[in-house]
Amino acid sequence: MSNIDLTPLYRTMVGFDRMANMIDTASRLDGTQGYPPYNIERSGENAFAIEIAVAGFTEDDLDIETKEGQLTVAGKKGENEDGDGREYLHRGIAQRSFIRRFQLADHVIVTGAHLDHGVLRIDLVRELPEEKKPRKIEIGSDAAASKPKLIGKKAAGNAA
Repeated sequence: MSNIDLTPLYRTMVGFDRMANMIDTASRLDGTQGYPPYNIERSGENAFAIEIAVAGFTEDDLDIETKEGQLTVAGKKGENEDGDGREYLHRGIAQRSFIRRFQLADHVIVTGAHLDHGVLRIDLVRELPEEKKPRKIEIGSDAAASKPKLIGKKAAGNAA
């Protein structure tokens, strides 16, 4: 596998270091990111859900954290749990520890998580700040052209 040197990006792109970090992180990923399997679902215009198959894990074994726009789900299982006296002829249910990371878009927040039948569901919602939402601008006649009027949100300068 070839390595990509992103040092020139860091030297020439001021303020774009987050994007360069994302490219650098994505370039380091290899094909071992298959465990545990997951689904990403859109459940509404601004609502999403991530479902992760975590068979054999309990709520105490799982840790969910968001930091700087990144959602991290970690599952910690004891390395040797064969002390329960069971002898496995075949062990096909993987219960190894894992860390799965998801990069969240701007203004996406986690609203909840629950574990049901071995599937961890994490609910997300995109909440745009009021100043980022689209606004209608009223079209007036030439007489009213000297004073623009915004519809939907009071402008600071429009108090009469």
